[in-house]
Amino acid sequence: MYKKVLISIIICITIATLSSCKTDTADPNFYVYLCFGQSNMEGQGAIEIIDKEVDSRFLVMQTLDCPKLDELARVKGSWRKATPPLSQCITGLSPADYFGRTMVENLPKSSRVGVINVAVAGCDIRLFDKDLYKNYDTTYKEKWFTDKIALYGGNPYKHLINMAKIAKKEGVIKGILLHQGETNAGDTQWPNYVKKIYNDMLIDLSLDASTVPLLAGEVVAVKGSCCSQMNPIINQLPAIIKSSHIISSQNCTAKDKAHFDSEGYRELGKRYALKALELLSK
Repeated sequence: MYKKVLISIIICITIATLSSCKTDTADPNFYVYLCFGQSNMEGQGAIEIIDKEVDSRFLVMQTLDCPKLDELARVKGSWRKATPPLSQCITGLSPADYFGRTMVENLPKSSRVGVINVAVAGCDIRLFDKDLYKNYDTTYKEKWFTDKIALYGGNPYKHLINMAKIAKKEGVIKGILLHQGETNAGDTQWPNYVKKIYNDMLIDLSLDASTVPLLAGEVVAVKGSCCSQMNPIINQLPAIIKSSHIISSQNCTAKDKAHFDSEGYRELGKRYALKALELLSK
């Protein structure tokens, strides 16, 4: 009898020890990228037939509950195949779409790529400043703007961080993609605003700038565009943030003065990916 009790105790101790020594289950081959910005990162391009076929290795974390979007309920905080739209419930094609597609096309078959896209059309970059966001949540007084912010619990930055913390349990955050600047066109302090937000992200997610670069895209630069004067300011970012890289929008086609068209988003997304792949190879 005592022998049986002793065996039982040993088994219990062994189970407890194994449980306490449980290792992190995050997949090192699951590369996660955080995406944020305003309307172009939200996605304003028409979703065409060619955009609906997606490799199963490219995933998106659903950032909002969208139960009526299609035949499959889209649940906040869960991964799904990255069929557009990737931001909110009813948006369009964005740079994140062809960023992820290009990544998985060029990575080993054992690798997966996931994106988390939190973006607000029309926002000032400081809406993503954890300390200042309340001063910029009514930049536009229209209901469409405040409704978008409300979708993210009134705090898009915190929402993105919360989603990223969920993602860290399953994969490795490899970079941050930014597309914003139209609302801040001409503001020479923009690189400093971005630096503050980027540093906050690194701290709040326990990330290192040396392994989590920031990729920032230029705004629409076609003739007659609204905000191309912002691009020289965007290009100053690497002087302020050493781990930042600029993605050119040169010759990316647009549907209006502020937004790329579908082909423009495809090309811009590929350019983000080519830079990310280059950085992964170093």
